[in-house]
Amino acid sequence: MTDARETSNGVAAHQTATNLMQQTTEVSGATGMTGERLRPPEAKRQATHRTFHGDVFTDDYEWMRDKESADVRDYVAGQNQYCEARMSHLASLRSTLFEELKSHVEQTDMSVPTRVNDYWYFTRTQEGKQYGVQCRMPVRGDDDWDPPQIDPQGAPGSMPGEQIVFDTNAEAEGHDFFRLGGMDLSRDGRWLLYGVDTTGDERYDFRIRDLDADDPSNPATHVELTEHFDGIGGACFTPDGQWVFWVELDDAWRPCAIWRHQVGSPQSSDVCAYRETDERFWVGVGISFDERNIVIGTGSKTTTEVLLLPVATPEGEFQSFIPRDKDVEYDVSFACFEGAGPNGEDIPLAVVYHNAANPNFEIDVIDMRMHEPPYKLGEGVCVAAGSPYGCERGQADRPITEAYFNPANPAILQGAHGLGIEGIALHRHFVSLSYRSDGLPHVAYMTKAEAAADFLAGRPWNFRPLEPPSLDNDWDIEAPAEAKDDLAAIFDGSNDDRLPGEIRRLYTIGTGGNPSYNAPRMRYSFASYTRPGELHEIDPATGQDVLLKRAKVLGGFDPRDYMERRVWIPARDGERIPVSLVWRRDIPVNDSAMFITGYGAYEISSDPGFSVSRISMLDRGVLYAVPHVRGGGEMGRAWYEQGRRLNKKHTFEDFVDATHALQAAHLADPRRTVANGGSAGGLLMGAIANMAPECYAGIEADVPFVDALTSILDPNLPLTVTEWDEWGDPLHDPEVYRYMKTYSPYENVPAGEDVPHFPRIFITTSMNDTRVLYVEPLKWLAALQSRGFDAVAKIEVEAGHGGISGRYKQWEEVSYENAWCLDVMGVVSTS
Repeated sequence: MTDARETSNGVAAHQTATNLMQQTTEVSGATGMTGERLRPPEAKRQATHRTFHGDVFTDDYEWMRDKESADVRDYVAGQNQYCEARMSHLASLRSTLFEELKSHVEQTDMSVPTRVNDYWYFTRTQEGKQYGVQCRMPVRGDDDWDPPQIDPQGAPGSMPGEQIVFDTNAEAEGHDFFRLGGMDLSRDGRWLLYGVDTTGDERYDFRIRDLDADDPSNPATHVELTEHFDGIGGACFTPDGQWVFWVELDDAWRPCAIWRHQVGSPQSSDVCAYRETDERFWVGVGISFDERNIVIGTGSKTTTEVLLLPVATPEGEFQSFIPRDKDVEYDVSFACFEGAGPNGEDIPLAVVYHNAANPNFEIDVIDMRMHEPPYKLGEGVCVAAGSPYGCERGQADRPITEAYFNPANPAILQGAHGLGIEGIALHRHFVSLSYRSDGLPHVAYMTKAEAAADFLAGRPWNFRPLEPPSLDNDWDIEAPAEAKDDLAAIFDGSNDDRLPGEIRRLYTIGTGGNPSYNAPRMRYSFASYTRPGELHEIDPATGQDVLLKRAKVLGGFDPRDYMERRVWIPARDGERIPVSLVWRRDIPVNDSAMFITGYGAYEISSDPGFSVSRISMLDRGVLYAVPHVRGGGEMGRAWYEQGRRLNKKHTFEDFVDATHALQAAHLADPRRTVANGGSAGGLLMGAIANMAPECYAGIEADVPFVDALTSILDPNLPLTVTEWDEWGDPLHDPEVYRYMKTYSPYENVPAGEDVPHFPRIFITTSMNDTRVLYVEPLKWLAALQSRGFDAVAKIEVEAGHGGISGRYKQWEEVSYENAWCLDVMGVVSTS
């Protein structure tokens, strides 16, 4: 979901639940079409009993799991009608927000061309079109590494030599929902393997298209082979385009097996090349970066294994690179130091990324001249190692934020806080290292020749930090040591705003866009909460940094008009929680409306990023806040471990404590605070509604995982068995069962008379969602409404976990959501 919304009618959020039960909800003072007050559809009660570990839970709404029943269809239709009626008074605001969003977007544009083999690939978007168009132009020679000059306002295929590879707009015609599930090309660029999903259930239909025989301007002339790979999880070509390896999905939507298909042969002759029998593990398949191996990756939440098969022998047997070991994750890639041997020969390398000895991962480089496989984890030269502080399998008694020193690490990593190693990439001319420190992503780089010299000399590699450039006359500079002690002082609209321990430069940085091993320069992307995304290219030898593209934001947008800061707020157990804050600098922050959002699961980090839809929020004086709660990966593996399984409540407590601290400092008004989260973040929303309803005027929960215990108890549901590593196994462990039951939102909806203040709830869900089944938010909705709470739901019939498809439809959707939030906050105009 896009971040940025807010609301108005704060009074309704603070009506007592008793009053809400005595009077049916009104639509912001308006009446329904019949002139009567609007009432939500009443869900029938049909008790079923869930019995585990001596506990009996009576569930009145489990009947909603029958998706095909007339009762469910009628209930969904009735709730959607109720939602539309409740939202009708916001039609004008929705339209205003949609037009504001559109006014900031360069609707006809193109991406920077990226070289892959003998073509430059890029995507065009056109005003009025829902989807992008993938295009390409041939390279001008082997040494052509400068992107061609292309008119971004031109139509697809309008430049000399430009070919349309895939027009998603044409392909999507006749479908209410359309999403690409992957595209792969043969090395010569002739054969296109692509997959599409037209229902949102994440089962993809793959086809093979001959681009040389194609007339892209006429879809009727597409030349495709007879092979159809329907309802699968993904697929890839071998580089010669002669073989397809595809992923089978089982009845629980788990990617469970890899099949081999020879192009041009009957599909009945396909062979299962690998089957994963452990239901906790998912499998995937691809081609190694050096295109020498077909790679199967299989893994659970905590254990991984890599199997390899040389591309030259595609009908052979896959071999494990290193056999799996419980609770050990690893990955491997292959490269070489060109011409670095004693006689000028190449030095072949295996680069292994793993957490066998270090829970925050390390990178080992193995000189493959030393011996033949098999290899073992921990072998080779350690290039970088993360901090074990606070980790379950590390030094759990030391603080996560303690400075970490390791003689094997590069100088730039010495003294880092919450250090996690995230990966390394070796190209012909440069090496890049990705890591996390102080709750933010970082990238370092060096030349390949320097790396070879350091490796052969047995010394730490001399990486240099990649520092994105500041804007001229901008505020994103390091704060001086002396700073104010008052939390509220940084929001008074003055220019000397500071806070002890604050971080001023908040950004996400990564080395995307480097698919070619031979590229002489390294591309990296950069974005922050206030600065639109940028694509740069840096010469690792000279350090020369060139801006290739900055996302254009129209309508007079200036990033200097906005501020972003990260502060650290103590949680109830003493841990310090990083909280990112964004606001418009000429609007003082004082008991402001606040949009606060979080996630906190699966070690996924909520890193800074730009959102066009957020501008409308900020320009209306809304404070945007992101507590980086435990359960995410912002401070490395320990941060994740402290917010999962029997520590899961830390996620909810961190979010509530951050909210309360901002409100106690009079930065935000609880009567105008709206919280938002989706999926596992929707579980967070349901939990905080029950734990601290007084802190929130409204809560938007997107595809929320709110009936968590019921789902995790059923091993036949999609994802359940794999999720036991994340949440614990309540089916077999009574302690986990009891713990989850104390926080699962659906089972803990309070009685209306027990809660003097309860936030208004807005739920979004999709009937084809296979990750969080629609039945969870529907049951929660019924429970909330039955207790007299103000809850509405927008239920997509033709979409999945990611919501609707098409950019204009998505803009309409976020405008719909933002209008509700602004209404609850009492914020409507920009004046």
